Amino acid sequence: MREILWLMKNTLYVTFRQKKNIFMYLFMPLIGILIALLAYGGDQKYTIHLGIVNQDNSEITSDTIHFLSGLENVEVKLLEDSQIQDQLTSGKLDSVITFQKGFTDSVLNGSPNHIQLTSIKGAEITGFVKAYLNQYIQNVSAISTAAAGNQQTFKQMYQEFQHTSYQLSTHSITDTSKNKDMTIQTIGFLIMIMMMSACNMSEIILSEKENRTYFRLLSTPINARTYILSNVFVNMIVMSIQAILTVSIMKGFFHIGINIPFWQAIGVMLFFALISVGLSLVITSFSNSRSAAGALQNLIITPTVMLSGCFWPVEVMPKTLQKIAEFLPQRWTLDTLTKLQEGSSLSSLYLNFLILVTFALAFFLIAVYRFSKNNSVQKFV
Repeated sequence: MREILWLMKNTLYVTFRQKKNIFMYLFMPLIGILIALLAYGGDQKYTIHLGIVNQDNSEITSDTIHFLSGLENVEVKLLEDSQIQDQLTSGKLDSVITFQKGFTDSVLNGSPNHIQLTSIKGAEITGFVKAYLNQYIQNVSAISTAAAGNQQTFKQMYQEFQHTSYQLSTHSITDTSKNKDMTIQTIGFLIMIMMMSACNMSEIILSEKENRTYFRLLSTPINARTYILSNVFVNMIVMSIQAILTVSIMKGFFHIGINIPFWQAIGVMLFFALISVGLSLVITSFSNSRSAAGALQNLIITPTVMLSGCFWPVEVMPKTLQKIAEFLPQRWTLDTLTKLQEGSSLSSLYLNFLILVTFALAFFLIAVYRFSKNNSVQKFV
């Protein structure tokens, strides 16, 4: 035990003796939060700037304009006909509605007409206004039809329509989908950093072999198993700090709701930390130099991180690539977090955790086998 603690202290010293390593291992995951905020943050509400030209000058037209002014996220500005082109082309207005002379008569006759909507931004902007405006005009037209030409009856029904006793109450609810997407993208970036950190720290084994330090250590009571085990412990400590720091800052500083208990999120990431350590040891066991390990690391980590949906939703990829993603531990880690966010219990996700444990065991067994059969230790240069 004393040997393991001494080796862990030595490994930590080698890892953090340069300030850039402290930034990379502990603060680099925070960049994922900033990327997620840029991608999903900000106010998504858009105010439609609507111009109104009133050529009809009637009570119904004025009431219609008043109705449009009361719509949420719509800002109304009264114009003259000569101002339409300048206001639209300059971008000051999104669209202009012109109530031409005869609009009121057409509504009363049951065939709304003499209304023109002008926009250079297409149906994406005009669709919202048209839907509400058509509904309002059709209601007024229906009242006229029901009055059957009786002006007194129409006036009474129209006034009751304008001063209805019932009201529609609206309540906003929190959109959790944005937080979910932000969480997944942040965790995806953390997954990549954890894998890179594990590989970089495991490369210390190769570095000490190149410097012949490894062989001097083995000449002491320290054996190879103790040496590798200390590297595993240090890896787990650093990645645990990465996960706890990232999730804590997400919730405490940026107020990104992960919609699951803190300990569940950390628990899932610790499972993945074991997988990352196992994979890093596999890469180290198949490498005879740090450059070879770096090349193998890039060949494995970058493609698998992209395929597993760490940077974008896996659903946007072709079906074939989605099938390939099912064989990647990153995909199962993200899937576990997503299902927990959707309300699944831990007991219902036993298969996910079993698969994650299987990945970790498989990597560790491969690494143990390779280290035990690797005879290049004696001729390492």
